[in-house]
Amino acid sequence: MIRLPHADSARLFFLEAATGARRPTRLAHTAMTVGFGLTIACSTAFAQNAAKGSADHIKAVTSAVDGASIKANTATSNDWPTYGLDYAETRFSKLNQINTDNVKNLGLMWTYNLESVRGVEATPLVVDGIMYVTASWSVVHAVDARTGKRIWSYDPGVDREKGYKGCCDVVNRGVALYKGKVFVGAYDGRLIALDAVTGKKVWEKDTITDHSHSYTVTGAPRVFNGKVVIGNGGAEFGVRGYVTAYDAETGEQAWRWFAVPGDPGKPFEDDSMAAAAKTWDPAGKWWINGGGGTPWDTITFDPDLNLIYIGTGNGAPWNRQVRSPAGGDNLYLASIVALNGDTGKYVWHYQETPGDNWDYTSTQPMILADINIDGAPRKVILHAPKNGFFFVIDRTNGKFISAKNFVDVNWATGYDVNGRPVEVAEARGDKPYDSIPGPYGAHNWHPMSFNPQTGLVYIPAQNIPVNLTGDKDWTHNSNIPGQPHSGLGWNLGFFANVEPPKSQPFGRLIAWDPVKQQQVWKQDYVSPWNGGTLTTAGNLVFQGSADGRFIAYNATSGEKLWESPTGTGIVAGPATYIIDGVQYVSVAVGWGGVFGEAARATDMEGPGTVFTFAAGGKAQPPSFTKYQMAGLLEGVKYDPANVEAGTMLYVSNCVFCHGVPGVDKGGNIRNLGYVSTETIANLKDFVFKGPFRDQGMPDFTGKLKDEDVVKIQAFIQGTADAIRPKK
Repeated sequence: MIRLPHADSARLFFLEAATGARRPTRLAHTAMTVGFGLTIACSTAFAQNAAKGSADHIKAVTSAVDGASIKANTATSNDWPTYGLDYAETRFSKLNQINTDNVKNLGLMWTYNLESVRGVEATPLVVDGIMYVTASWSVVHAVDARTGKRIWSYDPGVDREKGYKGCCDVVNRGVALYKGKVFVGAYDGRLIALDAVTGKKVWEKDTITDHSHSYTVTGAPRVFNGKVVIGNGGAEFGVRGYVTAYDAETGEQAWRWFAVPGDPGKPFEDDSMAAAAKTWDPAGKWWINGGGGTPWDTITFDPDLNLIYIGTGNGAPWNRQVRSPAGGDNLYLASIVALNGDTGKYVWHYQETPGDNWDYTSTQPMILADINIDGAPRKVILHAPKNGFFFVIDRTNGKFISAKNFVDVNWATGYDVNGRPVEVAEARGDKPYDSIPGPYGAHNWHPMSFNPQTGLVYIPAQNIPVNLTGDKDWTHNSNIPGQPHSGLGWNLGFFANVEPPKSQPFGRLIAWDPVKQQQVWKQDYVSPWNGGTLTTAGNLVFQGSADGRFIAYNATSGEKLWESPTGTGIVAGPATYIIDGVQYVSVAVGWGGVFGEAARATDMEGPGTVFTFAAGGKAQPPSFTKYQMAGLLEGVKYDPANVEAGTMLYVSNCVFCHGVPGVDKGGNIRNLGYVSTETIANLKDFVFKGPFRDQGMPDFTGKLKDEDVVKIQAFIQGTADAIRPKK
């Protein structure tokens, strides 16, 4: 069971070898270098002669984007050509025109309306003033960053009624750019190549292996070695995760690697799957519920080692006791996995959370860095996944170097010398457990950054309390009232907040020393779910906040140096770049994501918007609209005897989107405790073939009955009455 009706107990809910490729001879290497140089020089000259922002200019500068140009840009950071700025995804810009001395002079240059009302998580890509950014529903916008004017937009036509097939809002984290094409992963699982000049579709591929399961794509594709690499999400719904590479020119599939094993009654795809199957208990029939492991976000690449690194997701279901009753590490859940850059073959892995039990994904952004440890240079991966520990891993072989918790944790006391967590026994018990961090993670998808000059990593950290209790009656797709979001296909194997969580929510920016494994400074915020970070050679860190501010800090000391209001909360990561000799900073604003659907930290709302700043900017910001919220619901007639049953139905169908009535205040989806009396009194008209289907509201026809809606009405009004201040 789950209790929700009172404010003191109703809180937020939750969610051949790699290095064996032949190196070219010195003569061949010289020839390739000269060829690359001539190509870039010719493209640059042509771009300089064409009018900026013209079709010829766009074609020239986007056609020049390839692996060589991305590596060359790393030396200057003049452009932002790939999701994390460079292949290592450091989000460290070498630009220093904006610095600690003059950042106070930043002003707004322009804003661009993304025409979206749901979450915006994309980092803009920019090459010579041509910007590509995505909004919710995977809509792509090409923008002239010199003026802030639209060049084109492309809507892939995702069915808005299928928004419920994703756990965490209808978001998209951005595009990839390569040789004149823009690549976007659509929410419904398609990978689409667009002409960078016109926005016209060049090719489209369906990346989903089984449409009977709720797969989605929300992450930004990456392009390595001429291949577009994309993962997927859906572990909460019971899917088997995998990552796929497609030929950038033709769209033909090059390779696919699954993150967890399939049905052991059938041949395994490769040796890595056969090895993984030994770490699962067949009694749990994990393959029926997919197993999970979805690699829905981070993908990085080391061109020198020719290794692609992916972070894998949580187990499906979350609860290992029902997923794999005899235990086991359940490879390759919650792991960093290295794949051969040409073939996609498994090379090595390191599992950060063996036998994941708490939705502790390892899909959070990772950074490749070369740092000195114990007096010796090491090629490492820096990673701060959901489980609350900061990891330093050798990226040549996957060997564990160190791990230290960067927030308070209660599921493990640390990691031993072999890189295994020392777990707290109660964390896997049958009793309700307030896991810290909760399933939202100590660090979620919001990008972190690494500044080699300060030696610090800048982490958007948080805690969102959730109490978990094992569900002994869970079976695949059981949909028993009270099972969280089971009416829409979730399979957790847990109840949420049977007992109210005791931990406290917070949001903060942490500057972390990865060598000493310690915090150097921090900034606290009023809410969790603050945006990604950008750091620069100007000794700055930029971050947007949940309470609607874009802020610059001193990267060394953490002193706040500048801020600008943005109206609504910021979750995306910023980008910086040079246009005609001037440094700009842009951030895409649009409150949302799994926490932002039901909760917020501002009283303003507005469409998704790109804000762009430079020294001396004088543009006027868009008008901020007051968040429209009716008074606490009253006047809906109901039978109190229906409240308990309505509670169970609400948890199974409504809570992750709408929050707790009257307790939460609503995010980019309205809280049903603060809508009109007429809306709840006529709830059937909204639940069955309702007017908000084109905004992502599912149609519950055939999923709920009229009498179920009556019970849900009773819960909504009953909860509002229970928390209403006494007169």
